Amino acid sequence: MTDDGRREPPAEPAGRSWLDVRVRQARNPPPPVFRAVVANLAVAIVGAVILLAYDWLAARDPSLPDIGAALTAIYVVVVLVVGSTLTYLWVELPTGAGTEKRRSPWAGLLGFFAAVPIVYLVLVVALQVVQPALG
Repeated sequence: MTDDGRREPPAEPAGRSWLDVRVRQARNPPPPVFRAVVANLAVAIVGAVILLAYDWLAARDPSLPDIGAALTAIYVVVVLVVGSTLTYLWVELPTGAGTEKRRSPWAGLLGFFAAVPIVYLVLVVALQVVQPALG
């Protein structure tokens, strides 16, 4: 209290550091973002396993055509399209008091933007880490 009986204003809360803010965001992601990442990651991992399996078979059987570049391009397109579609189907708009489920094209766009870095990272891990480890 001050000398004239008034209360002092409360102290400002301590600000969080940049790292504290990022850790908090990583621990509590918004459900739509989490669902978009999970959908795209699942599709990308399944596709990478198929891509690695074909590459492994092609290395052991010379009669198989060398279509690795075409399969990689198909893989990227499939992950982008299927990941965006799954996110569109999985992420719903808030409905308020009603029970009607509503979807928005923005959910599909969220899935697309989540798919771009995920497909790149999964490809790098599959082709630069896992493939050399398999021999």
